[in-house]
Amino acid sequence: MKLNLLVLLIAGSASLIIGSAPLFAQEKSEAVIKAVLSVQPIIETSSDKLWKLAEVSQQEVKSADFLATLLKEQGFKIISTGTAGIPTAFVAEWGSGTPKLGFLLEYDALPGLGNEPVSSKLARKDGVTSGHGCGHNFIGSSSLGAALALKKVMTEQKIPGTIRIYGCASEENQGAKVFMAREKLFNDLDCVLHCHPIDQAVVGNLRTAANNGLRVEFKGTTAHAGVSPWLGRSAVDAAEIFTHSVNMMREHLEPTARVHYVFEQAGVAPNVVPDYSKVWIVIRDKNRKNVNKTTEWVKQAAEGAALATQTKAESMIYFGVHDLLPNTPLAENMQTHLEKIGVPQWSAEEQQFAKDLQKSFNVDQKGMATKVAPLQKEPTLGGGTDVGDVSWNVPTMGITMPSIPVGLGLHTWAATASHGMSIGKKAAVNMAKVMAATGYDIMTNQKLREAAKADFDRRTEGKPYLSPIPDEIKQPYGLPDFLVKDGGDEIFTGLNKK
Repeated sequence: MKLNLLVLLIAGSASLIIGSAPLFAQEKSEAVIKAVLSVQPIIETSSDKLWKLAEVSQQEVKSADFLATLLKEQGFKIISTGTAGIPTAFVAEWGSGTPKLGFLLEYDALPGLGNEPVSSKLARKDGVTSGHGCGHNFIGSSSLGAALALKKVMTEQKIPGTIRIYGCASEENQGAKVFMAREKLFNDLDCVLHCHPIDQAVVGNLRTAANNGLRVEFKGTTAHAGVSPWLGRSAVDAAEIFTHSVNMMREHLEPTARVHYVFEQAGVAPNVVPDYSKVWIVIRDKNRKNVNKTTEWVKQAAEGAALATQTKAESMIYFGVHDLLPNTPLAENMQTHLEKIGVPQWSAEEQQFAKDLQKSFNVDQKGMATKVAPLQKEPTLGGGTDVGDVSWNVPTMGITMPSIPVGLGLHTWAATASHGMSIGKKAAVNMAKVMAATGYDIMTNQKLREAAKADFDRRTEGKPYLSPIPDEIKQPYGLPDFLVKDGGDEIFTGLNKK
């Protein structure tokens, strides 16, 4: 054993390993955890700031400005703002050369989920009606904290490399990561790390669904519905035939497929033959191949409905995401750190807060999770994430931490409440610890990076990444006018202060 260690030392190995266990793991872990604790005030302050701002997708002006300004103050260089056509997206960087590690920040809230940080449904006193029901205030602050802690350790230990932070705006609505991936902004990285709060402590060794978002418009001819309806051609009739066709289609799709829609416009008065209708439809499945196949079928259904009603159909794919690719070496490494760090230590008051929320939702009053889940065997979930497109460009792995009571869902007022008090902040700090520790291994262990890359190459089979967003779509659909003026640089007011 001593001889083997001597050989490794002579070889100048960056990370000495015996089997899969890092040598000097205890010393390394202590240095990383100490660094995270040193930036804990920044993590908690950032969490609070983003929670109070609660800006919804595509409108996170103050949130993006706050994070970018904070990063600049912490020694990061702002590479771009208004990135990839998204006014509230940005990229920041510290260090130089290789290895290169990316962290993903999110900071958009959800409409209608504003709530005081209390265990009952209570509107915010300041009148803000949106809320961080999905915990993106922690995705912003945890990833930020992990990056700052890793920067501190790398500086102290003179570890070479680059840390890059992506301000990933609008995850809940046409996420910036897909637009960034289309511009190849992740391609020079060795790995990317991300996080998400939920009700369990789990390494994100899983798959999520791919999806496409379409807007289908029908254009007909208006007429008096009572006097001369034969002169008109109803766009609403076309929309109804179209959605009926989609409903019949469901019977013949694979069990992994999901198709759902709403009518965005369907006439204005019953005594006028409507000449315009619009259907918003989302197609999901386990991979891009299946999604694309169903998308073509949906387009054919739209054309058929138009033929049947003598109207015209126009189908526009405005957004889409890839399925999320796991990465076994990164997942196993992160699981080791998660098991060491564990879940936060909850106080009696916090557990009672959780049980009160569970009671409100008629869920078993188990309180907060207290154990780490075992490494998942790559289950497939029905939801989608724009992290999927990152994972098709670079080895990617994520961590979750309990920030809501067991059995409660995200996208609820209860989640907003949890994310505005101590439960959420504890989750944010622990996620930062796991990401910082994993990031340290990535930056110092070439074998880990090589294994992650080999796993990535095996899963992608050497196939090039193809963006689900059509070339003609330059920016997200429906961007507010006040953000579209010039690409968004001037919204980052904090970066321009002297």
